[in-house]
Amino acid sequence: MHRGVETELYLRPGLAEDNFVAMALGNLAGRELAAARHERLVWQILRVDLSHHHHYRLLIAHPERRLDLGIKEDLKGILDRLSALTVEALHGELERARAAGLDPVPLRVVHEQVDFWQDDFWTALGGPAPLGPEFP
Repeated sequence: MHRGVETELYLRPGLAEDNFVAMALGNLAGRELAAARHERLVWQILRVDLSHHHHYRLLIAHPERRLDLGIKEDLKGILDRLSALTVEALHGELERARAAGLDPVPLRVVHEQVDFWQDDFWTALGGPAPLGPEFP
């Protein structure tokens, strides 16, 4: 399978049912994108756990070929529309999609370590400042 598109999903902190919201957004967006483009797509929804917080990631790919560059814009429009829905409306949309044949992909939990590596060459070119105080 070719690498597809990867989109970070940052939900409002303290959102009730955030795992459900991410799972529903990912499944509904994947289904709608596949239908709009008339092609078979596969997707995963990840909960990315870091040391003190988490966020979500949606991965969408075509099982046999690379996706074209326009897919990111299509996905952005779909996610913008879906993100305006309430949690209750997402429940309803997901139930309608299930009734129409969607088999929702479950949320998968992954753990990532924060990368604190700092490259002095990058910093000299104006990259991010080093973490912590500088010592002579």
